Amino acid sequence: MNPTLIIGNKNYSSWSLRPWVLLKVFDVPFEEIRIPLYLPGWKEKLMIYTPACKVPVLKHNDVTSWDSLAICEYLADHYPNLDLWPKDVMSKAHARSISNEMHSGFFEIRNLLPMNCRLKTKYDQITPELQEDIRRLIEIWRDCRTRFSSDGDFLFGPFSIADAMYAPVVLRFSSYGIDVGDIARDYMENILELDAMKKWITAAKEEKEIIDSYEGE
Repeated sequence: MNPTLIIGNKNYSSWSLRPWVLLKVFDVPFEEIRIPLYLPGWKEKLMIYTPACKVPVLKHNDVTSWDSLAICEYLADHYPNLDLWPKDVMSKAHARSISNEMHSGFFEIRNLLPMNCRLKTKYDQITPELQEDIRRLIEIWRDCRTRFSSDGDFLFGPFSIADAMYAPVVLRFSSYGIDVGDIARDYMENILELDAMKKWITAAKEEKEIIDSYEGE
């Protein structure tokens, strides 16, 4: 039985993108249920799948998993042959560390640069706190690409959960015209050139729902 992934609006839901792009890149068949958020009845629809009332949610056989990183970890356990994390212990530890750092931090990026695939602008209200988030994130990308660029195009060479966790930030930086430097820009281009990302962006731009608080400047 294929897993079912319940997601929110593709244009806005950064959390939904993470397991979705992971499944797509690794060619794992799955069913998709999209529940547009903040429309009449959206909570009632989502509560059918999870008491947390948040997306994404993965339903697979008798397993229900919610939270993007928890879903990715479940997929890594269920499909061990796919190598969703780097293979060697040191690289896997590093990948898990930066994935959890993304998962639990970077609040200024989240708050000031909400994901919006339809948006193209140049954000120039960079506060010191936002600049520090941007600096740290670029540092992570540069460090990984410097160390693992000979193994492939992504943070640890081949695409992994770590790349799925950072994919929404790539979209945010692209939407808001954030200056990142050559190494980080090349990494962003590698992510944006993925067929899965192109499909997500195309579908996001075709959505009709507008959430004013996510529309940015």
